Amino acid sequence: MRAPEECRSMAELRAEIDRLDRALVAMLAERAGYIDRAAALKPGEGLPARIGNRIDEVIGNVRGSAVKAGLDPALAETLWRELIEWAIAREEAAMGAKENRA
Repeated sequence: MRAPEECRSMAELRAEIDRLDRALVAMLAERAGYIDRAAALKPGEGLPARIGNRIDEVIGNVRGSAVKAGLDPALAETLWRELIEWAIAREEAAMGAKENRA
């Protein structure tokens, strides 16, 4: 792992970006596992897939984390809103499939 300023060529820089991309994909896959578990738990707790105040909480957390990390909070919010919508659709599909089996 090299810091950006330690990269002496575009090849080195691209290798680090590719390494980060692999790590981000792995983390997103891990997050998807938690989304799947949420879809299994929510019906038993009487919760819908979309919970507005939780969305607001997640976005607030992400914006705060972005500011602390030196990332544009508007970019982080845009990315997370897309991720959240994907997660809700995934939960709704799973929860609907369970309802159809009942």
